[in-house]
Amino acid sequence: MSAAKIRALIVDDEPTARRGIRLLLEQDPDVIVTGEAASGTEAVKRILADKPDLVFLDVQIPEMDGFHVLQTVNGRHAPAIIFVTAFDEHALKAFEVNAVDYLLKPYDDERFWAAVRRAKAELQHRQTDQLGAKLNQLLAYFQTSGEAPAAASGWDSGATDRILLKSGGEIFFLKADEIDWVEAEGDYMKFHTGGRTHLLRETMARLEARLDAKKFIRIHRSTMVNLDRVKKLSPSFAGEYAVILADGTKLKLSRGYYDRLQQLLKSAL
Repeated sequence: MSAAKIRALIVDDEPTARRGIRLLLEQDPDVIVTGEAASGTEAVKRILADKPDLVFLDVQIPEMDGFHVLQTVNGRHAPAIIFVTAFDEHALKAFEVNAVDYLLKPYDDERFWAAVRRAKAELQHRQTDQLGAKLNQLLAYFQTSGEAPAAASGWDSGATDRILLKSGGEIFFLKADEIDWVEAEGDYMKFHTGGRTHLLRETMARLEARLDAKKFIRIHRSTMVNLDRVKKLSPSFAGEYAVILADGTKLKLSRGYYDRLQQLLKSAL
């Protein structure tokens, strides 16, 4: 999880049960209990008011059961749910409503902490999905907004030597100098940087137009290379050559790009 604490609500009509969960959660520095509720109506009010990340929810509580509570708040707030109950017949329904776990009373500490770990994993997954959605919205805005036209293809509008990339739910800037070589992969460009790869939805022609032509050159219709990474040209077959990079990577050099590459390499000497 991130540095922000997980905000938990405990819903059970038995004070002893609520206290037991609270005492256990006080041992976890990642979790803070925001409140308790003893009935379904109170649970709905606390969920909507406090917007907890995680709810320990008893199934059989006064006024409305746990499933009715979820139905009532549906669409307004969707915390991760761990059902806590003495009745096992509700287990199937619990998972039908995407509960994180189902604790059957009486449970031991090991079983409790296993449920908490599942809840943390679920919340982390949600954070990643939400961030990914926000990044997609951001990139979509860049593509349609006239305020930042240079970012439409993933380029930072403030500096033409940086590329805006999205990977693993994160957004970051890749400096052009960090690129070893680039290859086309379907509708994407695959950037090779120090043994790692990153994908960007872009065309080779547009990428070539934006990169410094004195440093980056096409060696094939689907490959571009950083001249600073080129170690040598090696004869291949039928009069063709291969481009050998400093890290040993071997790339095919098409005949149509040979003269241009040779000229740039000579001018760099």
